[in-house]
Amino acid sequence: MPEAKAVLRYVRIAPRKARAVVDLIRGQGVPHALTVLKYTPRAAAKVVEKLLRSAVANAEQKEMGDSEAMLITKAYVDGGPTFKRFRARSMGRANSIHKRTSHITIVVAVPDAAPRK
Repeated sequence: MPEAKAVLRYVRIAPRKARAVVDLIRGQGVPHALTVLKYTPRAAAKVVEKLLRSAVANAEQKEMGDSEAMLITKAYVDGGPTFKRFRARSMGRANSIHKRTSHITIVVAVPDAAPRK
């Protein structure tokens, strides 16, 4: 089964929040996944939708076939580097702020035809 993938690295969305969106589309067909992402009210949904379109474009570049028949075989979010900042608090103290980043990967494939008997 030929595959095409797209990877977005260092995106400024916390991995935990991005995973909630990616879990919605894992294993789905591409047209259904695009519809789900379009109506998901999360900031990560727009980023994941753009990445999915990129994976489909990569598949079309490899001449894998029609995007209507493609499935999302793998979709995962890994944590990237964390930017550490400090915010001033009362009485001369400071609290740390962690600005997390993500690496998002989406793999699409066209399933093989049903095996013949």
